Amino acid sequence: MISVIMLTYNRELLVGRAIESILTQSFRDFEFIIVDNGSTDQSGKIADEYAQKDSRIRVIHRERGNIGSGRNAGMSVAQGDYITFIDDDDWAEPDFLEFLFNLAIENSADVAICGAADKNFDEKRVMSAEEALIELMWRRRYNMAFPTKLFHRELAKKLRFPESGKYDDIALMYKLLALAGKVAYHGLPKYTFYRHDGNISAWTTNHSLLTPETLAEYLDAYRTRTQWLCELFPESAPAFCYFEWSFMISMVEKINRLEISGCEKLLNIMIKELREKRREFMEGNYILEFEKDWMQKYV
Repeated sequence: MISVIMLTYNRELLVGRAIESILTQSFRDFEFIIVDNGSTDQSGKIADEYAQKDSRIRVIHRERGNIGSGRNAGMSVAQGDYITFIDDDDWAEPDFLEFLFNLAIENSADVAICGAADKNFDEKRVMSAEEALIELMWRRRYNMAFPTKLFHRELAKKLRFPESGKYDDIALMYKLLALAGKVAYHGLPKYTFYRHDGNISAWTTNHSLLTPETLAEYLDAYRTRTQWLCELFPESAPAFCYFEWSFMISMVEKINRLEISGCEKLLNIMIKELREKRREFMEGNYILEFEKDWMQKYV
């Protein structure tokens, strides 16, 4: 059985679409755990109405908390052998669960990953944890988001989402992949991320929405990630350091080009760090040409 977990908060105009996309799955052996994270609109009521019609749905109503604490509430009651997530403003293709389940079983994988509408590759790969992490950092085939990924519940026992902050994906996804014995990927699009300004991650596509608080949380998460992964996979340490510096220079460029206000202190911290690591960054095997240009221009 698969446990599908969805956190919802004030999405009364969208949550029905997300729920329907799971109820119409070709794979029928699932439980659908919907966590109402303190909604003040009709989202929780809508979830209850669906639960009355389908016994596979379980609704948990809780006081408002961050995304991580809500997802933990769902994981704490999950009974499936595998766990996956869907966001309340997205939707899944009818064979989403079947596709991921078969991918995991056929490859004896602890984690299975499909493509999304914005990342569509008819390509299959079976990777070690280290290989899957490097691919994750590049963000070309799949991203940090938990939707599009199915993982064995044994991994979930060892992990919990952070219960503070907004961006739980960047704080946990790399740890999930690091624990996997094998990761199977097939990039056919089985999920759609609905992009809109109400997304918590809207700033990643509309950088003018970047705030000092968001940037600080990302920088802290990236630093923690780099240290953790370098200790676990020392041979790949140069790659993990590169990805942190790559994020920094991209933020330096955007803050300057878009004249984003309020981030001056963090901007100076990043420039100082990049100056200190300039040689390693510039002479490494991973840096891209446009990043070299940005380093010359801004650092």
